[in-house]
Amino acid sequence: MNNLKTVALLGFMSALVAGIAYWFAGGFVVPMLFVLGFNVIAYFFSDKMAIAATGAKPVSEHELPTVYSIVSNLTARTGMPMPKIYIINSPQPNAFATGRNPKNAAVAVTTGILQMLNNDELEGVLAHELAHVANRDILISSIAAMLAAALSLFARISLFTGMGGRDRNNPIGALISIAGIILAPFAAILIRAAISRTREFQADESGAEITGRPLALASALEKISIGTARVPMNVNPATSQLFIDNPLKAMRGRGISNLFSTHPPAEVRIERLTQMAQGVR
Repeated sequence: MNNLKTVALLGFMSALVAGIAYWFAGGFVVPMLFVLGFNVIAYFFSDKMAIAATGAKPVSEHELPTVYSIVSNLTARTGMPMPKIYIINSPQPNAFATGRNPKNAAVAVTTGILQMLNNDELEGVLAHELAHVANRDILISSIAAMLAAALSLFARISLFTGMGGRDRNNPIGALISIAGIILAPFAAILIRAAISRTREFQADESGAEITGRPLALASALEKISIGTARVPMNVNPATSQLFIDNPLKAMRGRGISNLFSTHPPAEVRIERLTQMAQGVR
């Protein structure tokens, strides 16, 4: 179901880009190629950029034997190659994975999550992160980012160049153009956030299937959610969606609408995992 939602959202966003391109006509090809090129670069170098942006440092098996042992067991079960392991010096309990495919994967954990979770809970979190890589979520997020950037960029170009529909002298056409310019960036943000939430749900489900213990991940999410709400973490907003829970939650508070959130509410994720453990699908 989560995969179907992702396909539907990407399809809708693609159709929206195509529709706006058709309506506004000229001047769209060059910025679209620019956005595409930028996201291709981001896709191939996403792991390095994410690691640098979060200040994660590589660690050896000797330094983090528990994490290495858990990840080694998980990759053996799934047939994935061993990813690179990183640590982030932050008291906030959190973790993320990046990499365009399993061969280029990296998993990072904070010092805070290692102190807060027991081994079963940590295994659930690491399985969730490996599921993101196995599910090719970096590719999906890159496509969503490309389409979202195209919508926003084209809206700005239309605003400053005066492009206004296929018949600018038509009042209805002018109104549609203005509405498109105003609403396109918001639509891009909403759809991209919705795609991110569906991928989090899917990673929860896939990770729980790998370990066979949905309740361990549910317990981890409960602790992490409390920690991220209380302990700030200074990370680039562009990388915040990679984490298992929003690392900027403590800075932004709870007043932001779920529509704009890249992460589903923890209580909803926990409820789904509990139902999964009970055999309710």
